Amino acid sequence: MIVGFRRGPKSQNPRQALVRVVGIKGRDVMALVGRRVSFKDRYGNEYKGVIIRHHGLNGVVRVRFEPNLPGQAIGGVVEIADA
Repeated sequence: MIVGFRRGPKSQNPRQALVRVVGIKGRDVMALVGRRVSFKDRYGNEYKGVIIRHHGLNGVVRVRFEPNLPGQAIGGVVEIADA
């Protein structure tokens, strides 16, 4: 599930999204780095990304998307491809 964009106090990075992976906790999220991720919106557009890093140890990862995700994608479900 897409949680939001990577942000700072005064800026937001729309290219990097934070994705919560269901069922994975702790250091197991580090094994997902490099996997492909895809998101399809209701219009049929597909956004592809790559997991670049973990974001804490609670099952959240950073994903770099190309092209950038729209704001309506927050709360949407992504698919993680098997490596």
